Amino acid sequence: MNINTFGFILTGILLNAAAQLLLKKGTNAIGAIHLTIDNWFSTAIQVATQWPILGGLACYVISLVVWIIGLSRVDVTIAYPLLSIGYVVNAIGAWYFLGEPLSLQRLLAISVIIVGVALLVKS
Repeated sequence: MNINTFGFILTGILLNAAAQLLLKKGTNAIGAIHLTIDNWFSTAIQVATQWPILGGLACYVISLVVWIIGLSRVDVTIAYPLLSIGYVVNAIGAWYFLGEPLSLQRLLAISVIIVGVALLVKS
C-alpha cells in the first residue's frame, strides 16, 4: 500500500471517528432518546437540528467517499481491519472531548488493537 492509498484509508477512518464523536456530542445535548408513536416526529426534529449531529452526518458522507476511493486501491482484507484504528481514535477522543472514562482494561484493549494494526500494516 502506497502513502496516497494509506492517506485515503486513514482519512476515511478519521472522518468516521469524528462523525461518531460529533453524533455522541449531539445526543448528549438531547439526552436519552425514547421513541414512541406520539413523539417520533418532534424527536426527529430535535435530532435534526443539533449542529453536532449535522456535522457528524456530513463527516459520514465525506468519509464514505474517501473510503470508497481508498478501498478501490487496496484489498479489503487490509482496509477493513484498519478500521479498528477508529476504535482507538474514538476512545481517546471520547475521553478527551466528552469526559468518558479510560480504565486500565480499556487502555490494554486499545494497546492490543494498536499492535494488531501495526502487524497488519507491516504484512
